[in-house]
Amino acid sequence: MIIDYLDSTSPNDVEADLCIVGAGAAGIAIARSFIGTGTRVCVVEGGGLAGEERSQSLYEGESIGSTPFDTSSSRMRVFGGSCTLWGGGCITFSRHDLAERDWVPGSGWPLSYDELEPWYAQARGYLGIDAHDFTDGSFLTPPARTPCSFDEGTLVNPVFARSPMFFGKHYREELDAAENIMVLLHANLMSLEATPDGASVTHACIGGMDGRRGRITARQYVLAAGGIENARLLMLSDSVSPEGLGNAHDLVGRYFMDHPSGRLGVVATDDPDALTRPYERHLGKAAAPVSPEIALSVQAQREHQMLAGRVHPFPIEGKVPFGVRALREFRAAMRPPVRDEAELLEMRMCESMRNGPMLATALPAATPNLGMLALRMGLGAGDIVRAFAKKLADRPTVRSQHVELIGYFEQAPNRDSRVTLGEGTDALGLRKVSVDWQLSDIDRHTIRTAARLFGEQLARTCNGRFEPEPWVDTNDDAPLPVHGTAHHLGTTRMAERAEEGVVDRDCRVHGLANLHVAGSSVFPTGGWAFPTFTIVALSLRLAAHLQVLLTDCNVAGIT
Repeated sequence: MIIDYLDSTSPNDVEADLCIVGAGAAGIAIARSFIGTGTRVCVVEGGGLAGEERSQSLYEGESIGSTPFDTSSSRMRVFGGSCTLWGGGCITFSRHDLAERDWVPGSGWPLSYDELEPWYAQARGYLGIDAHDFTDGSFLTPPARTPCSFDEGTLVNPVFARSPMFFGKHYREELDAAENIMVLLHANLMSLEATPDGASVTHACIGGMDGRRGRITARQYVLAAGGIENARLLMLSDSVSPEGLGNAHDLVGRYFMDHPSGRLGVVATDDPDALTRPYERHLGKAAAPVSPEIALSVQAQREHQMLAGRVHPFPIEGKVPFGVRALREFRAAMRPPVRDEAELLEMRMCESMRNGPMLATALPAATPNLGMLALRMGLGAGDIVRAFAKKLADRPTVRSQHVELIGYFEQAPNRDSRVTLGEGTDALGLRKVSVDWQLSDIDRHTIRTAARLFGEQLARTCNGRFEPEPWVDTNDDAPLPVHGTAHHLGTTRMAERAEEGVVDRDCRVHGLANLHVAGSSVFPTGGWAFPTFTIVALSLRLAAHLQVLLTDCNVAGIT
């Protein structure tokens, strides 16, 4: 059942077998694994069923690193989590991504690809992509358009699958109907309280923004609140240990990574469509079920001692014919105005994630004159007919002028890139987060070197010329013009030993018997891959592990 904690008839306190904090991709995947079992599950979600500015304000924080980072617009506090806004991209990590690389300090997962593979296979059903087979680092379904050919020692064309799932919408009714699942909306975790020796969690303190307070008592606890919030919540849980739970070795919040993204330059060519068309992610109005990417080969990474990365070629239109421009403006004018708070919030956040935090606010559009637009469409009818014919022939309706290259890169684990608690407090009285996002020497080397490799290879494909951004050929330590892609990684990293990570290979917090962490915060490294597929695979693996633990407790009569 789904209950709003702000409703005075809902319980203050809850007893359960399993408490999950966060109802995003990870939390919902774990909760669903227990539907119909004898395990009582309580899911604590700080947001509502749709986005709300008030709940979203709890994600506000400060950025103190050399690279700007917006803590509030790069994640969403809502049932369904930040995947309420995601693009659906799914791809596995490769064996290379998970392996130790001697040129990448801190690389190497304590899990192998072979151990993750069966959970990737199971995750396809949850994500609605079970029609597609995969191998390490790619799906095997051929894309609709054949990708470009490159020097395979430099660039490769892995294929990703697109999930149609928005978890909060798709699985809402199923969770609401489950008798053994309780989802508490607008219930915010204040802290996890532990035994005096800090060996296990005794209960979770929760609160609403209306001042209401309560507790969840369970046998097992899972933090699934996102790559930044997982670390924050551990540090806020400081009643037994001043540094927070799981933080005896000062590792919680460290090794914060994202996938830095930025404009690398342009390819000037007489045939831009030859480069961009194979990588379009929509076929007509529908999203392509699979799409190729352009990524650095393992050989290139090893040869140049750099990290993983990908690039996407975006067509930049030339002059838009008069009639086509009028038709576009008319269609835009006919769309219903945005009046809903959730929709406005989602639009602002999408704009921020697309362009970076400095360009998050768009100016309001002027009210259009529909009569004038209709007249312009009539005058440009010939342009519209020609554009329609091109569309039927699967050709671009407007010729591209050039190609803009946007890169997306892996970031190396960096102990000094970190999430901490700031001095300010939120509406619940909890200390806000402070993010010191830092790029290291190998990050800068990767982005600059890869920009040249990508640009030159792609230009050669279409007989063009690569014109890099000015910073590509510099060698200084000045901040690079990149921004994050809302992939928050590494802050509770996985390692065999407590001296090297926050959680073990089963995602259990070192030193705590009944506390686990789910999500990309446990990733030791991030590759270039979209993280959600791996988040879900790890969550399903964790759910199976928890089922064994809770069954063993029941058999032993432990309460």
